[in-house]
Amino acid sequence: MNRKLYVGNLAFSTDDQTLNAMFAEAGPVDSVRIVADQATGRSRGFAFVEMATDEGAKAAIERFNEKEVDGRRLTVNEARPKTNDGGSFAGAGGGGGRRREPRW
Repeated sequence: MNRKLYVGNLAFSTDDQTLNAMFAEAGPVDSVRIVADQATGRSRGFAFVEMATDEGAKAAIERFNEKEVDGRRLTVNEARPKTNDGGSFAGAGGGGGRRREPRW
């Protein structure tokens, strides 16, 4: 089992310490990272929690998925591996990322 968990639908006020303490109830926690908007520094409403053991990860999913925290119902599941596509849309629709209309 993947020990890295995706935690979604977080309240913007939820912080690292709150998540760390909560997930420590299910087992030892290696790391907590709340994803923040680069421009504003504000939470984007999701985080990644890495548990120390497979058993802790499984217990955290069972215990905290659909649990209400700070008025929001959490989504907790195994994190998907990061893709290497870079998030670029250059290939979408052809054109290789170049604009076809003239720039004024």
